[in-house]
Amino acid sequence: MNIPNGHRFTTDLGGRELVIETGKYAKQVSGSVTVRYGDTLVLVTAHMSDDRSPMSFLPLTVEYEERHYAVGKIPGSFLRREGRPANQATLNARLIDRQIRPLFPKGLRNEVQVIVTVLSADQENDAGWLGAIGASAALTLSDIPWNGPVACTNVGYMNDAYVVAPTLQQLIDPANRLELTVAASREAVLMVEAAADELPEDVMVGAIETAQSALAPVVALIERMANELGQTKREFEAVVDVLPEDVADLAAAARAAGLRDALLTQGKHERSVAVKSLRDALIAERVPDPAADGAKERIAQLKGAFGKAEAAEMRRMVVEENLRTDGRDPQTVRPIWIETGVLPMAHGSAVFTRGETQVLGVATLGTGRDNRLVDDLGIENTEEFMLHYNFPPYSTGEAKRLRGVGRRELGHGNLAKRALARMVPTKDTFPYVIRVVGETLESNGSSSMATVCAGSLALMDAGVPVRKPVAGIAMGLVKEGERYAVLSDILGSEDALGDMDFKVCGSRDGVTALQMDIKITGITATIMREALGQAREGRLHILGIMDSVLPAPRADVSARAPRIMSVKIPSDKIGTVIGPGGKQIRELEALGAKVEIEEDGHVRIYSDDAAVAEEIAERIKAMTATAELGKVYDGVVAKVVDFGAFITLFPGTDGLLHISQMAEGRVENVSDVLKEGDRLQVKVNTIDDRGKIDLVRPELEGLIPPRRPAGPRGPRRDGDRGPRRDGDRGPRGPRGPR
Repeated sequence: MNIPNGHRFTTDLGGRELVIETGKYAKQVSGSVTVRYGDTLVLVTAHMSDDRSPMSFLPLTVEYEERHYAVGKIPGSFLRREGRPANQATLNARLIDRQIRPLFPKGLRNEVQVIVTVLSADQENDAGWLGAIGASAALTLSDIPWNGPVACTNVGYMNDAYVVAPTLQQLIDPANRLELTVAASREAVLMVEAAADELPEDVMVGAIETAQSALAPVVALIERMANELGQTKREFEAVVDVLPEDVADLAAAARAAGLRDALLTQGKHERSVAVKSLRDALIAERVPDPAADGAKERIAQLKGAFGKAEAAEMRRMVVEENLRTDGRDPQTVRPIWIETGVLPMAHGSAVFTRGETQVLGVATLGTGRDNRLVDDLGIENTEEFMLHYNFPPYSTGEAKRLRGVGRRELGHGNLAKRALARMVPTKDTFPYVIRVVGETLESNGSSSMATVCAGSLALMDAGVPVRKPVAGIAMGLVKEGERYAVLSDILGSEDALGDMDFKVCGSRDGVTALQMDIKITGITATIMREALGQAREGRLHILGIMDSVLPAPRADVSARAPRIMSVKIPSDKIGTVIGPGGKQIRELEALGAKVEIEEDGHVRIYSDDAAVAEEIAERIKAMTATAELGKVYDGVVAKVVDFGAFITLFPGTDGLLHISQMAEGRVENVSDVLKEGDRLQVKVNTIDDRGKIDLVRPELEGLIPPRRPAGPRGPRRDGDRGPRRDGDRGPRGPRGPR
């Protein structure tokens, strides 16, 4: 029988209990755990194939599966089942991948799969970092070779204090100025992702150190689990892509043949051609007959060895000579040029070029109907600011099949969005839905940071009153033993051959977003502080150039953007504006506008024609107006009755003009004076406590006494009237014919 033998482990994280269990569920795989925090529960499995993959890299896949039953919902799709992962689920999978991938041993080529399934989501605690902890625990307990454990959590910053493992409500609280995710081992930080509200660099470092300290008990817990229940790590046949003797041979030969000069060739493609020519010449000397038996495999092996030699020479130049392959020193930013207003039909556009990286940023302003509904397992919300990043193959000079949006595009776009989001005005002050698109036109390093710069400029070009411009810069690291160099504005080759990709975004006054990935076992706080300080210098340099081109947002929104007029109406008048079955609002929109009504009574009118928007606003004001005592209105007779006429003052509001107030003399029949549809001026005489309106004709004031409407009458009781006495009534007037 498959009787479970569960084991439960607990520790404290952020003042609450974190529970990791194993041995109960999904026992067919190498490693399986559940992680619980509050009422959020995730199942994480890790498994490795028996056979080695023919791929030239580690075939690791991380999947993050959200189930709607986790929040007691049935999916809203046509098939009523989950489809492809939502954006946040994909970003969570990418985040977990980034923290675990560097810790797999070199040469492992067996396929590894980690699957995170959200079983319960209390919409209070974030399941993303719980999945990351679960992945670390499952891999550590399994027989899969892996150099963990690590742990992961979020950190907020409220009222000048750090908050470890904040709730989802705390993260979106206006008082919270930081949303930081950190993965760390005992010794070092492995991954950082953050959005911040212009926080100083020392506050950011303090938050990272706080996270690492808070994660230490979780790392210790996973280590204890491994000591008690961990499996023996599986032996595997490491793939040896290159032979050490080949690397040494080619490194010496390449240096003698001018590898340094080839690496210093200006221009990405020219540099690539020079290095490739040198490589092919050296390989041809060692394999003179490419058609011979085994020559193909030998050539591939030598190409790998040359790549190692090339990386070693590039790293040596940085550490020993302070010299990079494009001739810069570690601190220098590549030349920048900027162009704004490049697309005549777009609301805002800008091209930002830094070296051989170029991004076209385009901003579009839409109405409230253009927002995006966020339908995941978190707090239900809508998205009024969107940023989408595109990376076509021509940007790197390649010909590849165009596919759908991948994890890389989502990740880079999310980073750029978080960098700009805090600078975008709120909907209350700028009631547009905003979409920014970053089209990568050329790429040689840091296209996501160029997207931040181009996006910021495009927003300003569209007339969006952003709080401050934002720029981004990618930092790199080359570490050889105790010696290291931090690089500003890295190239694509420095990203590939270096040890760190640390992206930093912000305004002149502080950091708005961070993202750090490393290829070594971790970096220290000292290196991180130096990288952040150097990034600030580079960021200020870039912002200075941006300011010289476009120092402030345009004075008005683009002429091609819809014009917005806002009207505030009483919430109990919303139905009046909508009308039965939406009839009234459709008639308003037929004039040439879009009308949106919010639950609090805010009405927004979107139109390309300001005069149309003004007319609709006036109509809405008239529809929802409240009668004012003593005010004269142009009324329309809505209904004639024996005792008077009901006059429409404005749509939805009628008053009574009593028969005694219609003319100077006696009126026998109302229809002799007024008919339905007649227009006349009336004045509000009284409004009783039930809202009933009594009207008079202003031109007759002083000629006839105003009528005093009866007040509310209670139930009649005996004795309410005294006995009738002679003289109570005046003389009877003449009787008309029978």
